[in-house]
Order: sequence, then structure tokens, then C-alpha cells
Amino acid sequence: MPPSPVSNPSFAVAARFWLKLGFVSFGGPAGQIAILHREVVERRRWLDERDFAGALNFCMLLPGPEALQLAIYLGWKLHGIRGGLVAGLGFIGPAIVLLLGLSWLYASLGSQPVVTGVLLGLKAAVLALVLQALVRIGRRGLHTPLHVALAVAAFAALEFLAVPFPWIVLSAGLVGLATAWRAPRPEHVAVTPARPGSPLRVAAAGIALWLLPLLAVAVTLGPDSLWSRLYLFFTQAALVTFGGAYAVLGYMTQHLVQDLAWITAEQSVAGLALAETTPGPLVIVLQFMGFMAGWNQPGPLEPVAAALLAALLASWATFLPSFVFIFLGAPHVERLTRVPRIAAALAAITAAVVGIIATLGLLLARVVLLPQGLAGGIAWPPLVIAIVTWWLLERRRFDLHWALALAGLAGLAVQYAGWA
Repeated sequence: MPPSPVSNPSFAVAARFWLKLGFVSFGGPAGQIAILHREVVERRRWLDERDFAGALNFCMLLPGPEALQLAIYLGWKLHGIRGGLVAGLGFIGPAIVLLLGLSWLYASLGSQPVVTGVLLGLKAAVLALVLQALVRIGRRGLHTPLHVALAVAAFAALEFLAVPFPWIVLSAGLVGLATAWRAPRPEHVAVTPARPGSPLRVAAAGIALWLLPLLAVAVTLGPDSLWSRLYLFFTQAALVTFGGAYAVLGYMTQHLVQDLAWITAEQSVAGLALAETTPGPLVIVLQFMGFMAGWNQPGPLEPVAAALLAALLASWATFLPSFVFIFLGAPHVERLTRVPRIAAALAAITAAVVGIIATLGLLLARVVLLPQGLAGGIAWPPLVIAIVTWWLLERRRFDLHWALALAGLAGLAVQYAGWA
């Protein structure tokens, strides 16, 4: 069992907290991690600094949304697997429901002037957010000439050579391992072992939970249907989602828009804008992309039913691996976070992620600032909104939800003034 925390809450008390957290966890991964630290370590004293730091380092090693994984781990630390399940589901549940509603509104009413205007402002704000993330991750991850070279190579590979995203991540990790061959062996750390057989049970349950939706869709709609292919594709994306939603969105957009033609670039950018307005992990944007893929290509189903099914399959494939990774690795956190070679591989992947996010920034700039292409010139109102949003966030330290609200209002004003 995990070591006793500083102050052990009852399961009911912790469950209420995790559900509440799902409604207030705005601000992206950095803001969500800060909320978790403030509430769990500083205010409630459920865990100490050492446990929290070890958990965060472990989650950074994994693909997937680190804030969600951190919440799952903290819940596991307090109350075992049932605690991790409640923490994780409480963290993502409100976002899933809210984004389903927003997705339907966008698909049904996206051409209405009010919706168009608000989205114009939100898309411009998202451009500012991506550029802000690019600078911050670049400062954190580009410390050596090798890391800079990896970032440039990742950008070129994805933008010009159409190299699949998983290969870029894998190659960067191998480069990191290869350059860390002189790293010292990790010190021996006493780790509380998992109960005999529990890793096998967790893995078996995870595989079964992953297979059930795939089999159900394959039997009812066909193994080559949109929904079967979508489920497999989003599973693949979940397993290589290092660097957060901005990194994976560049890959997803390239593949879903250019290769598969399931959604448009404009829909992808709109999805990121809507996901920024919801609590929970930003990678929930993949649910929107699944929704729009089903809406655009409903096949034998009604558009709403096709979209809902595709959205739920996308969410299941995206978030299930996070629970499985945490439940498998949680008993070994102390050992894993002290392996220098793993740290070197992660640093190389982070460097490559900088280049991947740069491709997303370029895509957003084309969609938001050059909606009519180079011949149509720059769209100045969105550019101004993006600059002001960046200034509010970076210089004035505005809360994200207030900056997004102002951007949405500015876009609405631009729409009704006839400047769009």
C-alpha cells in the first residue's frame, strides 16, 4: 500500500474534492498543476512536497496529459485504484460533457454571426497561446546545440517531409538515450512493491476495456468503418502524446485534414479555441475532432449520433491509457524518476516537441491571419486580438478565462462592425 499521507482524508471527502476540481481546473497544464499543489499539498496537507514532486516527475515521463495523470496518481496515493479512478474521472468528466455541448452548437450553428464572431476572437487568442507555449517550452527544453538541432529537425520532418509524428518522437527519444550512455546508474531506492499479480490484472483490465469498444464498433458498423479507424488512430495518438495538446494537435491536424480529409483546418482551429474555454486537460480537443469527423461523414447514422459516437470513442481512446499507465507505474515512481537515461530521453523528446509546436503555430497563422491566402493579405483584426491577448497574458498576468472572454467579445465586435 502507498505510504500514509500527512493527513488522510476519507474517501467521500476526497471524492467531493476531485469532482469540484473538474469544474475549476482552467489554465492549461501549468495552471492545473498549480491548483493541485495548492489544494492537495498546501491547503489540505494530504501529501507532502516530496511525494508531489516525485509524482509530477513521473507523469512528465509518460505520454498523455500530465495534469490528468497527476490527479490520477494523487488519488491512487490516497485511496488506491478506486481513488485514482474517482480523481481521474472527476477531473475530465465535466470537460467531456461541456465540450460535447459546445461541439453540437458549433456544428449546428457555426455559421451564425454571433458564433462566427466569438470564434474569430477565440481563434486569434489561441494563436497567442500557442506562441506563448512555444516560447516557454523552448526556454525550458533547448539548452544545448543538440536540442536546438532536434527541434529544427522535427519541424522540417513534420512540415516538409510529412514524417509521421510517432517516428519523430521515437527518433528523438533514441537520440536522447544514445547521448546519455555515460550517465550514471540510478541509485538504489527502496520502493513499496505492488501486490503480487496486480500489474497483470491492471494490464488485462486495460486491454479488455480498450478492446470492448473496438469489437462493438467493428461488429455493428464494420472493421473498416470511420469509427473503427478513428478509434485505432486516436489510440495511436494517445500513446505518443508527449509535450501536451499543442504538440499532438499539429500531428493530428496534418493527418486528419491533409491525409484523411475527415475535418477541415478551420474546424481544427475552432476545436482548439473551444477546448481552451473548458476546464480539464486541453487534449480534450481530440474529442471535438472526433465529433466533427463523425458529423462530416455520418455514413449510415444520423449526423448527431455519428458525431457523438465518434467523440466518445476519441475520448475513450485518448484518456484510457493515462489510467493504465498510472496504475501500472505508480508503485515504482521513486525508482523511475531517478534514471538519468530516461531523463535524457525525455529532454530530447521535449526538444523535438518545440519543433512540432512550431508547425502548429504556422498552421494557426495561416488559418487565422491569412484566411484568403497570401493573395488576400493579412487579416488585421485577428492579428490585433492575438497581440493584445498575448500582452494581457504575458505582461499583465491576466487569468486565462478572462483573456479568452475579452478575445471572444472583441471578435464579436469585429464581426458586427463588418471588419471581418
